[in-house]
This record gives sequence, C-alpha cells and structure tokens, in this order.
Amino acid sequence: MKKHLLLAGTLALGASISAQEKPNIIIILADDLGFSDLGCFGGEIHTPVLDGMAKKGVRMTQLYNSARSCPSRANLLTGLYPHQTGLGHMTGNHPNWPRGYSGFRSESDNVTIAEVLKDNGYFTAMAGKWHLGKVNPIQRGFQEYFGLLGGFDSFWNPKVYSRLPEDRTPRQYAEGEFYATNVITDYAIDFINQANDEKQPLFLYLAYNAPHFPLHAPKEMTDKYMKTYMQGWDKIRDARWKRIVKLGLMQGNPQLSPRGIVPESFMFKGPNYELPAWDSLTKDQQTDLARRMSIFAAMVDIMDQNIGRVMNTLKKNGELDNTFIIFMSDNGACAEWTEFGFDKHSGLNHHTHVGEELDQMGLPGTYHHYGTGWANVCCTPFTLYKHFAHEGGISTPCIINWGKNVKNKGGIDHQPAQFVDIMSTCLDLAKAEYPKTYQGRTIAPAVGTSLLPIVEGKQLPERYIYAEHEGNRMVRKGDWKLVSAYCKQDNWELYNIREDRTEQNDLSAKYPEKVKELEEAYFEWADRSDVLYFPKFWNESNKQSKLKFKEYKTR
Repeated sequence: MKKHLLLAGTLALGASISAQEKPNIIIILADDLGFSDLGCFGGEIHTPVLDGMAKKGVRMTQLYNSARSCPSRANLLTGLYPHQTGLGHMTGNHPNWPRGYSGFRSESDNVTIAEVLKDNGYFTAMAGKWHLGKVNPIQRGFQEYFGLLGGFDSFWNPKVYSRLPEDRTPRQYAEGEFYATNVITDYAIDFINQANDEKQPLFLYLAYNAPHFPLHAPKEMTDKYMKTYMQGWDKIRDARWKRIVKLGLMQGNPQLSPRGIVPESFMFKGPNYELPAWDSLTKDQQTDLARRMSIFAAMVDIMDQNIGRVMNTLKKNGELDNTFIIFMSDNGACAEWTEFGFDKHSGLNHHTHVGEELDQMGLPGTYHHYGTGWANVCCTPFTLYKHFAHEGGISTPCIINWGKNVKNKGGIDHQPAQFVDIMSTCLDLAKAEYPKTYQGRTIAPAVGTSLLPIVEGKQLPERYIYAEHEGNRMVRKGDWKLVSAYCKQDNWELYNIREDRTEQNDLSAKYPEKVKELEEAYFEWADRSDVLYFPKFWNESNKQSKLKFKEYKTR
C-alpha cells in the first residue's frame, strides 16, 4: 500500500512536476452540497464554471467525506480520520468519552496541510468556513484568513466574519452590499494576488459556507429558479437520474433508490416514514418548499460564479495551468429534520409562507432550510443523507483540474478514495515530506494515498476506507462495502458498489464470510482510532454508547 506521500523520485507525475515550478494548490470545499447538485453531476442548477472545469479535468465519483462538517474538515486538513484528531463528533468536548471525541486537538499529534506547506515555501491562506473549534486558522499554519470561524450564520451580516491576523485591515462594504460568498471570494482573490506578487507558490483553502442553511440569496437569483422547482421533487429527481445515467456517472446496472424516508433523528423522534409524493401536498406547501429549494439553487449558482472569478484571476496572473484545483463537498445533502424543513436554528419549527412572505424568504433577517424532500433530490440517486455512512451521506461530487497535466480530460474516475488522501496529494504536488515530528510533537502517521495517479487515469492501491458518525458506520474495500445506519435498526448491510452503487440489494445473508472479514477490519480500526459503538442513538446519559467495539463484540 502506498501511504503518506510519494517522494520526489517516485511521483506519479514526477517528470512533469520536476520540470516546472511547484504548482499552486487550491482546495475548494462546498458546504452541504449534494452529489447531484452540479450540472456535470446530473443537476439542473446553472453551474457552467464547475461544468467547464470538469470538461477540462476529471470527475471522481467515489470520493468519500466523513458525513458531517467538523469531522470532514479535520479529516481533510490533517490526512487522518476525524476521531484521530478528536473530532469523532463535533467541536465540543465529551469528557466521559475517549480521545476520539475530545474536540479538535490543536497542539497534539496532528499537523495540517497548511503547516507542512508553509514550512516548504508555500504562501498559505484560507477564505471561508473554519468550524474546527477554538483554535483558529492562523494558529494552524495559515498566514492569512478571512471567513466564518463557526459553523453557520447569516450570509448578510459582516459582524459574524473575521479577518486574521488581527492587525490586518479588513475590506469595507457599503450598507447592504455584503454577501458572504462574494466577500469570501474577494479575499481569496486578494490572497491569490499576494502570493503572485511575492512570487511564492500558493496553498489556498477556499471553504465556502454555501449552500449550508440559513438559506440566503438575493431575490432576483431566487426568482430565477421558481418555475423549475414548482415541478416538485419527484419530477426533478427523476430528471436528475436520467442525466446521471446519460453522463456515465454510475458503474454496473444500478437502480434509482426509492423516494427516501424522513429518518428518526435527534430532533425528530420518529418513527421513520416515507417522504410524501409532491402531488399530495397543498399548493401553499408546494410554493413554500419550491421557494426554499430555489434559494438553495441560487446559493450554488452564486458560488459557481465566484469560482469563475477565482479562475479568471489565475488566468490573468498566468497561473491557471500551474494550479492544481480540487473541488469537493463536506458531506451529503442535509435532510434536517422533516420534509418541511425549518425556520429557526433549532427545533422542528416550520412555517408555510404565503403571499408577500414568499418574497422575503432568503433575505436579511430570515432563517430557512429546505428539508428532507429536497435533500433526497440533492443526494440523487443515493440512499440517506448527511450524518449517515450510506452513499447519500458520504459521497462528494469531486472535480480535479490541473491544466495540461490532466491526461484524461473530461474523464470520469470510479475508484474509491477518502478525504484522508488530500494531505498526501498536496505533499506529493509540493514534493514535501510528511513529518514524523512537528514543533516538538510526535505526529500520527497519515493514512491516505496520493490521488495524482487519477490525473493520468492510473490505478490507486486497494485499501480499507472507513467512516463513522453518530453510530452510522461503514468499511469499504475494493467493490465491497459494509454499512450500518441507526435509523435502519443498526444492522450491517453488505453491497457490491460496482454493481449496486445505490445500495438496493443487501448481500449480507448471501456472503456471511465477506461480512465477517469487513466487520473485523472495522472493529480493528474502531478500537485503534477511539471510535465508540453507538447503539441506536448516542447521548451523554446512554451508558451503552460508551462501549468500545472490543467490548461490544463480547457482550
């Protein structure tokens, strides 16, 4: 197995890289974007910039994240699974649980991509959502930062965004001019130009908080999509599926998963029930829900336009062909909490907007989410959503673009990979070594492998890939995936992903030895990575949830 980084002499693209300057590296991360939201992944949202990147680059269809914001971000930046950094859940500390749930460990056994690349001559900058707890990006290797330190907040309010280091003079915006996606890009462009002026290779982590709730977008952009989404989630989902098949994004002979469920969850205590047909809703409900999805689509559209601004800046600077860009999403689409969404940060509170109220949705002072029905569309053609380890929860649309270095332009790659691979990829590009120690600390070995072979259409080594969040768990090796969800009675299910990407045909009864093999691999990983066993739902008072897997196996 090829782990960590490849040394300069054994780079997959060693000859071409060594003949040029170190490439710029830009990681673009969307927030709560579903697998099929982009046009080049089957969606109806207008995303010409990302679609163009896909035509000149390569799309990965089986890159996995860690099912939720904080875990995925720790996972991506460190080359470790989230539990190895303390982010098995979210940023809070759970003192009665193992180290895997202690909150992001800022001065311990992990190192970030920014820290390593900064020490290897890169100018390191971040624009966007951090969401890794009290430590800030400047403390973890980024020289410049602007963005949202927390998880989510208004897109219209500049007061919740930070410019770091604190001695920097922030940009000024006229009243009503601030919109987070645009402003995050303004700073990203500043950082690109700063690196160019200083003649340093750039590492930019561009982490948009779009299209995460609260759903916020200018009215004219939302209006653009209303006619589309008044068709309803059943017609939109079927149309996405047909485009996905036509685009060749699925292997084997997969089936479109049935209309999804509203799953039992921490906010909604169930039981699970099937999403209603769009035609069963009242006209007022349909209009309210179409407005919610239209705001979401507007947010994605605006993000795409801003990525276009980044690409134009690189082109103007003569750096576009020398910039490795990878686009991803931090988890699957967000189904919280029922088909009607919500209108407040916490709770199931929902209001059906009518009349003049509809025009105000998405504007300053509002707070909306689109709910489970539209999440089911955004995760087309998969099962389940954010939080879960089924394909709908952990599959990210991924585009790699790297100018003339992409040999398989417009290609589609179906190899399984995980966010742990991003660290190794960046170090491979930079010809840098992953450290055994950093600032006097012993660093845990990175567990990923470089993705650069994909740029040339080559094979990655076969290895185990894992995920766990809130008791939802999976292990993948080759074509086989073992997965369990708390809303599905906590049972293991076995799928051949090459033939059955949408997880419709559980083969666990047919191949018990394969279940045993993958289960044992998962248990071993869980025990060494401080992963807990969470029966049904975890909570602080549930003593059973504090069992480690080795205890679970023998109980």
